[in-house]
Amino acid sequence: MAEKNDRLHDLAARVRTPDVVDAMGRTHRHRCHINDLVSPTPGRVLLGPAVTISFLPACEEALPPEQYNFFRLFDDAIGNGAQGRVLVLAGHGHTGVSLGGGSKLSIVAARGLAGVLADGRLRDFTELATYDFAVYCLGETTKWGGDVVTPFEANRPVVVSGVTVRPGDCVFADADGAAVIPAAQVPSVFEEADRIAQTEAAFVERVRHEGAADHRTVR
Repeated sequence: MAEKNDRLHDLAARVRTPDVVDAMGRTHRHRCHINDLVSPTPGRVLLGPAVTISFLPACEEALPPEQYNFFRLFDDAIGNGAQGRVLVLAGHGHTGVSLGGGSKLSIVAARGLAGVLADGRLRDFTELATYDFAVYCLGETTKWGGDVVTPFEANRPVVVSGVTVRPGDCVFADADGAAVIPAAQVPSVFEEADRIAQTEAAFVERVRHEGAADHRTVR
């Protein structure tokens, strides 16, 4: 298992999200890409199997906070293990609302998760940048979101920017965007993404070489 994980991380370091999306497109027709993400640390790559928490509009009568709160649902989400996983926060259409911040998400670092993908905004980018994980979301905000949304359930399929994320699906994100890969096909998709990246790099190098040769023939 450790050898497979090392191989996967090696491949992930050599590809970008567009390569992964192209590789997915060769075997799937469904949407797998997520655009317009921002990060406090855009140079970091986010990679790992998903665990999910979804949010609903806040209502203390129907969703009492002693039961429906982030920390209880976080424990439910990571019940089968936390190390290296990606916490996916789904706001159910509340894309302009904070789904977490520096204090709340400190538990992500403490439990050893790979990072966070949020279908909404996050607070405290400066603090989040100090943690040893990758974060991608739809933007930063200064306002707490608990008066608008409430954590509702853990480890159920969610939708992030039009893409279905099932618990266990692989989340890959970098400065170009994110992609979601079915768990069973992660190795084959990243192998194909690596081939795509190498082919495109060779094409670019050939164009540069041919362009330089053409330039030398001009008198």
